[in-house]
Amino acid sequence: MLDFFTIFSKGGLVLWCFQGGPAATAPVNALIRSVLLQERGGNNSFTHEALTLKYKLDNQFELVFVVGFQKILTLTYVDKLIDDVHKEFRDKYRNEFQQKGTLGLLNGTFDFKDDFMRLLRDAEESSKVRAPTVMKTFEQSLKSQKTVKCMIETRGEKPKEKVKSKKNKGSKKEGTEAGAAPGKASAGDKPSSGDREELTKDEILQKNREEFFRRHMKAGEKSSKSPKPEAQKEKGKKPRVWDLENSNAKVLDYSNSATNGSTEACPVEEFDPDAALGDRNREPGRLYDLEYESDEEAEEEKVVQHPSKPSVKKGGLGGMFGMLKGLVGSKSLTREDMDPVLEKMKDHLIAKNVAAEIAVQLCESVAKKLEGKVMGTFTTVTSTVKQALQEALVQILQPQRRVDVLRDVMDAQRHRRPYVVTFCGVNGVGKSTNLAKISFWLIENGFSVLIAACDTFRAGAVEQLRTHTRRLNALHPPESHGGRTMVQLYEKGYGKDAAGIAMEAIAYARNQGFDVVLVDTAGRMQDNAPLMTALAKLIAVNTPDLVLFVGEALVGNEAVDQLVKFNKALADHSMAQTPRLIDGIVLTKFDTIDDKVGAAISMTYITSKPIVFVGTGQTYCDLRSLNAKAVVAALMKA
Repeated sequence: MLDFFTIFSKGGLVLWCFQGGPAATAPVNALIRSVLLQERGGNNSFTHEALTLKYKLDNQFELVFVVGFQKILTLTYVDKLIDDVHKEFRDKYRNEFQQKGTLGLLNGTFDFKDDFMRLLRDAEESSKVRAPTVMKTFEQSLKSQKTVKCMIETRGEKPKEKVKSKKNKGSKKEGTEAGAAPGKASAGDKPSSGDREELTKDEILQKNREEFFRRHMKAGEKSSKSPKPEAQKEKGKKPRVWDLENSNAKVLDYSNSATNGSTEACPVEEFDPDAALGDRNREPGRLYDLEYESDEEAEEEKVVQHPSKPSVKKGGLGGMFGMLKGLVGSKSLTREDMDPVLEKMKDHLIAKNVAAEIAVQLCESVAKKLEGKVMGTFTTVTSTVKQALQEALVQILQPQRRVDVLRDVMDAQRHRRPYVVTFCGVNGVGKSTNLAKISFWLIENGFSVLIAACDTFRAGAVEQLRTHTRRLNALHPPESHGGRTMVQLYEKGYGKDAAGIAMEAIAYARNQGFDVVLVDTAGRMQDNAPLMTALAKLIAVNTPDLVLFVGEALVGNEAVDQLVKFNKALADHSMAQTPRLIDGIVLTKFDTIDDKVGAAISMTYITSKPIVFVGTGQTYCDLRSLNAKAVVAALMKA
């Protein structure tokens, strides 16, 4: 029933294997790459192709126990088997691990087959033999807790609950009757002659008419008393005039233009190159890392700000015991020791904008990594858990694949083809703006760029890209590059098929010798099935070299939903056997969140894809590469 069972050290040395061989190599390597090295040990199960792998970590002796079986099988005894094997193996070879250490692993012989077969038989038998359900005794039932007196019912008495509800209903009835009684009395006081019922109806109708006319007369008097406006307002809208009005407002008015915003007919606005570039002292073409403030610098600042703060001195013994409180002296960590610290860490991560689900999985992974680990003498549980969490966060932000755009563009140049990048994401996250920033960075590195305007839905999308193209050409005119146009816009207007425009743009770039094609797509919500189908079609037809998801750093739990549904839609609507998913992330609006940088963790944890670019402002130079230590330092900052 089992495909394999293997025991290996965290250093990669296989100690013992049952039914191993080539069949077990690929799944175990995938488990190591995707789970153990990426700090994703929150769940003890992992699926690889047709196999399900379950694993258990022994942090004291640095061992990993892995069992693999077919995914379609439901084996209820696997958890019990892996626990029993773990306990038996470490108890049998405990002395060898403790005395010889690493040499014991290298030179030791582990004859464990007979013990494993016995444990496997026991686990299988225990799953087959199920104890029959035992009926409750009278003492275990709720009836035994009742007294004899409360079970005796006499005639005429009703249960207390029903009596209470009846009383409430009765009180409501009494209230309604009391409210209706004066009405009846007033109706009875009126004189009546002949048929009493008919006269009463006539009187009621007459009174209603009088009341209706009286109300309308009052309303007419009020309207006549209200003062008339001195002058009637002219019909139609007028633009509001602000105190600090921009002098370029007329340039941006396309309302009377019948040219769809063409560059020939529309006047060119003036702009300040210094304002568009931002920092003039930067090195051209360099992508700087995110800056961060370390904990040591923050502590130094606090000391400088409060130099005269008096220190509170405790008594000799009291201060010593206070300092030693919480230290762990050569003992193995248990889950009970870590739970209070992990709960605080989880709340801290959620407060920093990490998705709640991701925060729980991270803390669970850290707990499994530390459980049973022997600590040093002068280390606290809090410092140990915090250090492990920091290491896990840094590992998450450095995924398996690193995207080097410049290297890939040069590789495409050697093959005489353009390097194609597609941008996708939800509405309003800054796709077009960050596409322009990336264009500027590529131009400064000497590559020519063709921008494909495939957002044929949003009004003003083409005009926005045209403005960016004009500004980029003004900053890098053809005269500075030997007469070569460094950036050009390829657009076919609105309402067209985005996939067709992208295909034509790529063919145009190949014929004209452009190095990079940046495809701008329309913003779409992850639940919009028709638009997600169109995006999947665009990616499947044009097969871009890089698919970038643009997400803003302001989101919390929504980041998980967006990325999961975008990837799912790309997989569902693709006709290929291995569908093309998101390759990297562009994190925008990073300058607006201070130290609440949890969205970076949520996005990379969900996709296992790197954050390629980080947008930090509104100028063309406000583009950074992710610094994992900077994000983790901001995340762990109190």
